[in-house]
Amino acid sequence: MTLRHFEIFRAVSETGSFTGAARELFITQSAVSHAIREMETETGAVLFDRISRRVYLTRSGELLMQKILPILSACENLQVHVRNLEKEASIRIAASITIASWRLPDALLRFRKSWPDTPVETEVLSAANAMELLKNGGADIALIEGAPARLEDYIYERFSSYPMEFLAGMDYDLPEIITIEQLMEQPLLLREKGSAIRDTLDSALFLAGYTARPAWTSVNSNALMEAAAKGLGIALLPRMLVQEMKKSGRLKTVSVAGLALNNDMLLVHHREKYVSAPLNALMQQIRLCEPL
Repeated sequence: MTLRHFEIFRAVSETGSFTGAARELFITQSAVSHAIREMETETGAVLFDRISRRVYLTRSGELLMQKILPILSACENLQVHVRNLEKEASIRIAASITIASWRLPDALLRFRKSWPDTPVETEVLSAANAMELLKNGGADIALIEGAPARLEDYIYERFSSYPMEFLAGMDYDLPEIITIEQLMEQPLLLREKGSAIRDTLDSALFLAGYTARPAWTSVNSNALMEAAAKGLGIALLPRMLVQEMKKSGRLKTVSVAGLALNNDMLLVHHREKYVSAPLNALMQQIRLCEPL
């Protein structure tokens, strides 16, 4: 007999019917009947009298119940203890820079309201390094962008996407729409190799027969925005990160014919990873949360 048998046995006793027990445990009535039949076969005793559409414990059933209740109580106390441990155990996130700058903060704020006792440790790094940290066991989940090399042992879940824009200072002298060839003639202000933004651009340029040779390379998107605003070249950045500078009149979009770039945002975790209740809640916030 298993704990599940004991739970069903107690539910039948408390509700006085197989139907009531099934409703309380969210299982079928046939599953309840089967479990009780197995218990009666194993004990060699009739555990319930069936009288007028209700069931009542027999003397053998009462004796068995006396033995079972302490076991169930101990298990329930242990489950409460485990849930408390899960609440206190930290969640480790490896997040790419763009997601950490834009999507993650509001998801974490909402998560904290429901799970205030669960600490979350976040490491912000490139998409490639975030995946490396996840593979080495240094993170429970990775939040990355782009199209990484996929591994069989991991689940990749797309939860959002974003467009990227080429940007220049307001006084930067360019036509409204330029060609890829004209783009390549400009000083390029780009994120570092290994970042999802750079990898997406390099792949698109490679297919068009070009290779980027940036004037600036930086892990800091703000530095690239400032350099573009001062007229030092053309930057490629996620649209949502540059809205404020565009509204302030410091940056303008440069349209490049045939080069519309987008990146998916992915939530990644190991296929065999145990997903605790707090981790599941955080993953749900990441899936649903749009920035405040």
